[in-house]
Amino acid sequence: MNDENRNDAFEALDEDVTEYIGKDENSKSLVLPKQQMPRRMYVLPVSNRPFFPAQVQPIVVNQNPWQQTLKRVGETDHRVLGICFVEDSDPEQGVPGSEELETIGCAVRVHHAQEDSGKIQFIAQGLQRFRITQWLRRKPPYLVEVEYPEEPDEAADELKAYTMAIISAIKELLRTNPLYGEEVKQYLSRFGPDDSSPLADFGASMTSAPGHELQEILDTVPLLRRMEKVLLLMAKEQEVARLQAEISEEVNDKVQKHQREFFLKEQLKVIQRELGMAKDDKTADAERFQARMEKLDPPEQVQERFDDELQKLQVLEQGSPEYGVTRNYLDWLTQVPWGVSSEDHFDLAEARRILDRDHDGLHDVKDRIVEFLAEGTFKGEVSGSILLLVGPPGVGKTSIGHSVADALGREFYRFSLGGMRDEAEIKGHRRTYIGAMPGKFVQALKDSKVSNPVIMLDEIDKIGASFQGDPASALLETLDPEQNKEFLDHYLDVRMDLSKVLFICTANQLDTIPRPLLDRMDVIRLSGYIAEEKVAIAKHYLLPKLLKRAGLLKKQMNITDAAIKQIIEGYAREAGVRSLEKLLHKVIRKGIVKLLENPDEPVKVGVSDLTELLGQPAFKKEKSLKGIGVVTGLAWTAMGGATLSIEASRVHSSQRGFKLTGQLGDVMKESAEIAYSYVSSNLKRYKGDPTFFDKSFVHLHVPEGATPKDGPSAGVTMATALLSIARKEAPQQNIAMTGELTLTGQVLPVGGIREKVIAARRQKISNLILPEGNRGDYEELPDYLKEGLTVNFAKQYSDVYQVCFGNKPKKGASVH
Repeated sequence: MNDENRNDAFEALDEDVTEYIGKDENSKSLVLPKQQMPRRMYVLPVSNRPFFPAQVQPIVVNQNPWQQTLKRVGETDHRVLGICFVEDSDPEQGVPGSEELETIGCAVRVHHAQEDSGKIQFIAQGLQRFRITQWLRRKPPYLVEVEYPEEPDEAADELKAYTMAIISAIKELLRTNPLYGEEVKQYLSRFGPDDSSPLADFGASMTSAPGHELQEILDTVPLLRRMEKVLLLMAKEQEVARLQAEISEEVNDKVQKHQREFFLKEQLKVIQRELGMAKDDKTADAERFQARMEKLDPPEQVQERFDDELQKLQVLEQGSPEYGVTRNYLDWLTQVPWGVSSEDHFDLAEARRILDRDHDGLHDVKDRIVEFLAEGTFKGEVSGSILLLVGPPGVGKTSIGHSVADALGREFYRFSLGGMRDEAEIKGHRRTYIGAMPGKFVQALKDSKVSNPVIMLDEIDKIGASFQGDPASALLETLDPEQNKEFLDHYLDVRMDLSKVLFICTANQLDTIPRPLLDRMDVIRLSGYIAEEKVAIAKHYLLPKLLKRAGLLKKQMNITDAAIKQIIEGYAREAGVRSLEKLLHKVIRKGIVKLLENPDEPVKVGVSDLTELLGQPAFKKEKSLKGIGVVTGLAWTAMGGATLSIEASRVHSSQRGFKLTGQLGDVMKESAEIAYSYVSSNLKRYKGDPTFFDKSFVHLHVPEGATPKDGPSAGVTMATALLSIARKEAPQQNIAMTGELTLTGQVLPVGGIREKVIAARRQKISNLILPEGNRGDYEELPDYLKEGLTVNFAKQYSDVYQVCFGNKPKKGASVH
């Protein structure tokens, strides 16, 4: 619609005379709604939106089943059809029932009905509201009796005010959407601005309100109430139109702004190129690297290397391969935090508070770390020592590294050495290789943005070696306080100071760590936890963390202390708490299912509920093996301490022989041979038949045969089992022992005393036999581990014999 036609529409709406409309009497007689209307008519359902008396618009319906309806309407003199709104009706789904049609509809005159491709299209000219009073035919073609509701008289002043308000709203809609102009022209060809009832219906038809709201307008016969509702709909329409206009304007502004910026930038490039002022990418790179280096305090040799490489970069062509290599080198060189350090927080009380906050138990480990920090406090810097935390999985080695970093206020960086086979991961690649990169330590400094972070090297005992090099040997320079002051990364090829870095390593065992590397580290052992410590860890750390992760409140789920202890003793007896955490998570998951079924009933988990939630316990209360030839030993493994039952039996007496089973390693087989030889040669001294082994085939077995076992700590246990069958007497019950035996009967000290004591407590064994050489190790244990234990220290095997069999050996030399 052009501007001239739009202005005509505005003027027509403001005129209060009907002469301007331009209608002749003949045309008025064709569409006059007050003329005689039929009392019976056919009706047609429409589903999009209701039809209003003030509308003239095309309608399209399916030829089947409405062809007969329109044919019969065409045969009438008046050609009037009733249109009723049907909400939520899909014309493709079939014919709506008569009960679905609205009672009040609009009578229309049908013009120019045409059939095309299974559809019928006609022009509907709205005439008047009608109300269905009776259904004469409830199947297509629908036939009804109707009445035409009369509008009650309303106050003229109020009508005029509402009329002007609706005219203003229509004018506003015309400004925001000129497409409404054609509808206004159609309306003005039939009615004047002073025709309030058609004006209200026309205003409603202009809105995009849903069908049920428009039907409500059609149902409202009193004019003032109808106009109020129409004004509300039009106000909503104006708001929607305003928002659409704002969004469109904002989008246009952004597009114009981007186009403007694009053209200006292109013009600027042309101007700069003409004046010789343009900066190419090479210059931009050089300036960026220069700006980075100005913020740092590099050593003189680094600054010289940077200047040389920067000068080379400015000479090289951008397309050459050497340019990319040099650019990457400068990128790395300027991201190392040369001379940038964080300030250490030397507060021993705060450090102990952080360690206690993050860990239960581990008192000796915490004391050792506090001593380490105290030394740093005294001299003003933490350097020189490389800490190695050794212990079974799940005891908190990695989290202790986090706590140390928090206590010092340093950045923390962790990477795992497990399975690393390429020494370039440590020392970096030469720049001549494609895809060359610095080593992990340079990357750690780059990511932490300081030259004194805490770097944790996890799983240092699992580092590998291959044809690509030996990473463990490459670590020697890194972890040696005397050498890492001038650490040389192959990629950067400049000396860098790693002496300010605090290295914390973790391992499960020491056997696989190369001795030169181990000598450079300060070993701190983390043993497993006893049941009481695990209960405290579960209550203070694991459960709150799991509940928070699941989005649960404490009052929604309660796991009793007894249930936690039963989980520990029956399902998770390992040295660490990783399996315990998984089992608690499983209990919480199953509890959430119950909580969703009964949201108002908190979940309480007791001991009796564990079998349902976790199945049968993996570890049942076992009676210690008793009998002749059965002895309990204490062993150390990478997973922590363990008890080990050793059984000896006389198979037959036809010939001398000795058999070992139980997947024993070489060291353990040697211990068994020594024990066999010692007991055979000293049977008379220990009140046994000296000829017992001469005519006996003896079988020595260590149960759980599928588990590899090795280590020099089972000699006295095997000797006691062999002596028991020779004496035909069972040793004292509830006794566990460890120690290595020599051919002369000396009991040698062994390692892992703490882990072995914890394993004995876990199995409720209170009497222990330990080598005299381990007395100091035992005395260093915390009191809560020693409480309730009876420990016998043995120098000679005779001391073991006296404890196990309750009497002293005979004096005298060995019998051969």
